[in-house]
Amino acid sequence: MDVKSTKVSPVLADSAPLNKSRLGIHSSLLPYSQAGPTFTNNILEIPRKKPGKFDDVLSNGWLEAMRSSSPPRKYILKDFTNVEVASEDGDIAYHAWTIKYPSALNSFRQIMDRAKNRKIVVFLDYDGTLSPIVDNPDHAFLSADMLAAVRRVAKYFPTAIITGRSRDKVYELVRLKELYYAGSHGMDIMFPAEDMASGNRSICTKYTDQQGKEVNLFQPASEFLPMINEVFRTLVEITKNIKGAKVENHKFCVSVHYRNVDENSWPIVAQFVYDILKDYPRLRLTHGRKVLEVRPMIDWDKGKAVEFLLESLGFSSNQDVLPIYIGDDRTDEDAFKVLQSGNRGYGILVSTVPKETNAFFSLRDPSEVKEFLESLVRMKQQLQRCQEAPAGQTHIRPPASTQNRVPAREPDVLFKGRVGQTADRSRVKEVEPQAGP
Repeated sequence: MDVKSTKVSPVLADSAPLNKSRLGIHSSLLPYSQAGPTFTNNILEIPRKKPGKFDDVLSNGWLEAMRSSSPPRKYILKDFTNVEVASEDGDIAYHAWTIKYPSALNSFRQIMDRAKNRKIVVFLDYDGTLSPIVDNPDHAFLSADMLAAVRRVAKYFPTAIITGRSRDKVYELVRLKELYYAGSHGMDIMFPAEDMASGNRSICTKYTDQQGKEVNLFQPASEFLPMINEVFRTLVEITKNIKGAKVENHKFCVSVHYRNVDENSWPIVAQFVYDILKDYPRLRLTHGRKVLEVRPMIDWDKGKAVEFLLESLGFSSNQDVLPIYIGDDRTDEDAFKVLQSGNRGYGILVSTVPKETNAFFSLRDPSEVKEFLESLVRMKQQLQRCQEAPAGQTHIRPPASTQNRVPAREPDVLFKGRVGQTADRSRVKEVEPQAGP
């Protein structure tokens, strides 16, 4: 998916303002401190910095956020039960949690009932959703079975990957031309020109890929590229002596991974990032799963990317499309919120531990994601066969594994609220129906 162009980087023209005021950026960047990297005779000079006082990251809540994004194996579940539940009771806690956020596999029939006469559009996160979370992000490869499942889904449904990784990197890992790719949390979207509805063409930059195919690029943060590159080089330099720290450039955001860093050194990592951001007031920090992410301060996220892709596909009406977004990270919550608002679609959270979310349903891990995608394909294939079958003989088979799975809830009712001390269905308290789209 590499592209070639005579332009250094695409920049939105002033004559083509974004519709619906999607972006919260101005026509030019605010000034930022020159205390960061400087260039002399084309050589980058990075000032040697020592971290500031750790009181900064303690008082601003960064360290607490880092720890909360990396819960220990023994966790306490107070939000979903009336008693404290430790890890040895995790199955009970998870079962109770699925009353509020039911398994998408157990609820497959209900999802398909809602999809009648609608076009399903599939949105997928990458890390933790299609591939397992691994110590080295460069080794987060798709299994052959998952790759085949994604390819088959894309054959029947418009399918996009929206990831925090750079668009080029995720394409290198997936290499499926059938998909739409949105990297850098949706700030770098590539779209085949012939597939794009006319409404969004004016705000995109045209390119030609290596196969000679015309594509449209939408990059709302393109003017931040020089700043992002400076921050990346600086963070690489100042964290190089922290064992286990890894800094990645995702084009429009920089990720600082601390998964392999000793927890005693987390304050050092956080303070370095905090000190850098003081020099760049137009950048902000977000937290992921054991990763600090430096991003442009614009009104854009994965939820905005979902809306942009739906509009580009010509699915602006809520009545003729059912978007399904599957993700595992905090950054996916923005997409879940978009689908939740106005009952537009279904968000599915991938998690092995209970947590609050804006999603409607849940899946445990990438293996269940694969099973859900395969179920979508089987459903579509069965519907195609049923079109020629006599009336009354149609039947959609649920996911195979649900036949042996203890149901977490009654099949056609969603529950939202607190539960009792155990996962016993008879002890559910203050349970209210959760409206679906």
